Amino acid sequence: MNITNINIAMVNELKMVFDKMNIDIWEVIAAASTKPFGFKPFYPGPGLGGHCIPIDPFYLTWKAREFEINTKFIELAGEINTYQTYYVVEKSIEALNKSTKALNGSKVLILGAAYKKDIDDMRESPSLKLIEIYREKGATVDYYDPLVPILPETRKYKFNLKSVKLTSEKLGSYDLVVLSTDHSIFDYNFIAKNAKLIMDSRNAFESRGIKRKNIFKA
Repeated sequence: MNITNINIAMVNELKMVFDKMNIDIWEVIAAASTKPFGFKPFYPGPGLGGHCIPIDPFYLTWKAREFEINTKFIELAGEINTYQTYYVVEKSIEALNKSTKALNGSKVLILGAAYKKDIDDMRESPSLKLIEIYREKGATVDYYDPLVPILPETRKYKFNLKSVKLTSEKLGSYDLVVLSTDHSIFDYNFIAKNAKLIMDSRNAFESRGIKRKNIFKA
């Protein structure tokens, strides 16, 4: 778990660095993946979820402190991965600004509530943190996830939200649609066609050959 946490943090940090350099991290990973040996791809995203990777490494951190040892790699990786939800929101603000729209007062739709694709597990999902941050910045937030029809109460959050019904009219009513969990059941062409502005944190659209001027990456 510690190695996975650190590797994901590394690719998340590279994503942010490469963005400033105008380099697509997903193209870099695809190119590196052509190496026939000695390479395992890790992918950036909006943050970590589940009960293992975001939490278990810090049991070792807690134990190490009893022996007056600092687990710097683990803690730094945690900081980088935790920051990713904030990074998605920052990129959302940039994208909205290009449309002369402020996040404050905007309507935002989160696509995907589970912590990873094609499951219904909500534990430590970055989607929950995204909802919190967007709300704190003055946005009205809904979500769509057929695998999670109702957001359950967690130890941190009690949103009392239900998954919206996704229609062309409903999609078009949002100022921003944020892809947080790349479920296979999503109709990506339908979403791209009807959404005003999309922030894709998983490269879900371009990986399916969908390229539009209204789609941005985070």
